[in-house]
Amino acid sequence: AERDLDVDSELPLALGAGIEVLGHAKDARGDRAAAVAFLSDERERYRGTSIEMRIQKNALLLSLEGAPFPVLDVDEHLGDPLPSAESLKGRVVVAFFWAHWCPDCHRQLPVLEQIHETYGDQVAIIGPTQLWGYVSRGQDATPDEEFAYLRGAYQERFPIPSWMSVPVSQQNFLDFGVSTTPTVVIIDREGIVRLYNPGDLPY
Repeated sequence: AERDLDVDSELPLALGAGIEVLGHAKDARGDRAAAVAFLSDERERYRGTSIEMRIQKNALLLSLEGAPFPVLDVDEHLGDPLPSAESLKGRVVVAFFWAHWCPDCHRQLPVLEQIHETYGDQVAIIGPTQLWGYVSRGQDATPDEEFAYLRGAYQERFPIPSWMSVPVSQQNFLDFGVSTTPTVVIIDREGIVRLYNPGDLPY
């Protein structure tokens, strides 16, 4: 009999790791296309489960660098809306996927600040995030309550820089495989991804 993958606390971790290893084993044998196809198929198989993002992250580790940067969902945002595609042409873009509860994300911000101070408008920094269903100290929150927290109490403690637009979308996290926060993506002046890095980065 089938059962829901996420009913078991240990099974998703083991299954996700197994899928990851199989994908990277195909790549290590010199067949990257088969590895990416396998991981894409597995993402479809486990769409909507807790391991979907992890599978997508591993597919992108093998396929995103050198490809055009996918379109972000920007309907909801904190602060100013995302700059237009036209205004981003000819600029390097740093996409910083973060979470309000993530200490490594807080440690990444001074690096981004240094990039902004050094390069100014030559580099656009965007900070996609998503709603997590809770606020400080893990207190459950509705989307409206979490937005209010991010715009109020959170910003009082951790101000979101005025130079970073912040689209808010779970779909962005799924599409970009953000099972690790922060995840940093560097896009060149032609809109091509040059670095996909789950985890923080030094300057």
